[in-house]
Amino acid sequence: MELDPTKRFSARVDDYKRHRPPYPAQIGELLARDCGLTAASRIADVGCGTGLLAEVFLRRGCEVYGVEPNAGMRQAAEGTLAGEARFHSVDGRAEATTLPDAGMDFVTAGQAFHWFDPPRARTEFLRILKPGGWLALVWNERAPGGGFQADYEEVVRRYSPETRRIEPDAIDCVFGGRVWRLAQFPNRQEHDRAGLQGRLSSSSYAPLPATAEHAAMLEAVGELFDRYQQGGSVTLLYETSVYLGQPGGL
Repeated sequence: MELDPTKRFSARVDDYKRHRPPYPAQIGELLARDCGLTAASRIADVGCGTGLLAEVFLRRGCEVYGVEPNAGMRQAAEGTLAGEARFHSVDGRAEATTLPDAGMDFVTAGQAFHWFDPPRARTEFLRILKPGGWLALVWNERAPGGGFQADYEEVVRRYSPETRRIEPDAIDCVFGGRVWRLAQFPNRQEHDRAGLQGRLSSSSYAPLPATAEHAAMLEAVGELFDRYQQGGSVTLLYETSVYLGQPGGL
């Protein structure tokens, strides 16, 4: 039986908070340049998780409503962003955010849209967006490459074979057609040995802690680190993809 996606990360909160890559500041610059993002903008960051994407907008002075159904992830965001008066933690989900009608300038989702029900999420996003509001779907995707990058992918496939993919039809559905465009930025994250193990442990389909499979995975990724590390660290390369458009039209 498929695990409820709102509970999938309950045992991975700490690894997710500590070891997932941040999002590049270029996302905020893109939305400011092309979509009118300002410090006065109100953003519903849906599937907010531990607050990684919310931080991009809070640094620009925006008001962010972090909508997150998983209690552990939501509490992690509240702890990380406790000093941010413009951050509001919301117990809700993409299909039922609990936010008021027509109150948001932007809806964003970082590393989360593939868990949503696209038709129902579209209905909800249109409800909470102001007329002419924008939707931005964001993913940090590991970049292709050889050497360490390729060998890390092999370990991921061995221990997390059911990874979710970005489905173009689902993106078309939530935007209401091929009315979006794609922007991409390079991104990277350095890890020590424990950090690389934590990065893989944070993946949704990785074996759960305290299982034999999880121990074997940690050993495999630790051996990979030992083989490639230089000066006590390795670098994972990413490409940050931003699917951007106005789901309700101009």
